Amino acid sequence: MKGIILAGGSGTRLYPSTIATSKQLLSVYDKPMIYYPLSVLMLGGIKEILIISTPRDIENFKNLFLDGKHLGLSIKYATQDEPKGIAQAITIGRDFIKNDNVCLILGDNIFYGDGLTEIILKSIDRTKENLASIFAFQVKDPRRYGVVEISDESKVVSLEEKPKTPKTNLAATGIYFYPNDVIEKVNDVIPSQRGELEITDLNKLYLKENRLIAEKLLRGFTWIDTGTHDSMLDSSNFICSIQKRNGSKIACIEEIAFNKGLIDENQLLELSRLYKNNEYGLYLKKLISKN
Repeated sequence: MKGIILAGGSGTRLYPSTIATSKQLLSVYDKPMIYYPLSVLMLGGIKEILIISTPRDIENFKNLFLDGKHLGLSIKYATQDEPKGIAQAITIGRDFIKNDNVCLILGDNIFYGDGLTEIILKSIDRTKENLASIFAFQVKDPRRYGVVEISDESKVVSLEEKPKTPKTNLAATGIYFYPNDVIEKVNDVIPSQRGELEITDLNKLYLKENRLIAEKLLRGFTWIDTGTHDSMLDSSNFICSIQKRNGSKIACIEEIAFNKGLIDENQLLELSRLYKNNEYGLYLKKLISKN
């Protein structure tokens, strides 16, 4: 299984903050936004990752993560020259995916909740059965999202993009698990009226074949699409509150790498020295003393 993080777009809803930088590089409390989707991939044991961003921003992502070896990962990079839809990430990443299955996650989505790792692993296993999976989350105003209708067996019954009359209040979130045939299926997606390869249209191809599963994120889970100033503030406040309450960090990629055996104590100590002047570095050092 390989992972793709789509961190493109112009971020106009976050102007002026994103005039000079990618929104996925903005801080959500104590770490860059992109740490959160990267941590999801790492929790699923995905070590080969492609980051897709704009020609303007791609070098900043390279400066942040380099080749990923310091985290026990292999990180590669590609550009999305124009925002032509989420599904375009599959087209751009075709040579990266090769013969593997793939998890595509949006760079501005935050997932948190007990049992998240198990759900991710379950979705990865489904791709081995030639099934695609999405996550569904209950929202207040489903008309703003892709709306999912699910059977008792978790099969997707219907999928509509921003319907005027939603059939449910379940929104499709920004994470998608696909078997390898997605690199061919994306060729059948017809550009929408706005000239984009819509992810909903790609998912409908799997729905048509009765191969699309929706994992419903129940109460206790949090999903945040950090696309506005208010959601950025809400996200930071949420992360701050949880971390201060339980003393653990959310989406600490260095901690995940250490716990999964991707890096050893010496490597973690070296990483902690990069942040020696703040609480983040002290947290990483404490991980070594606890071990």
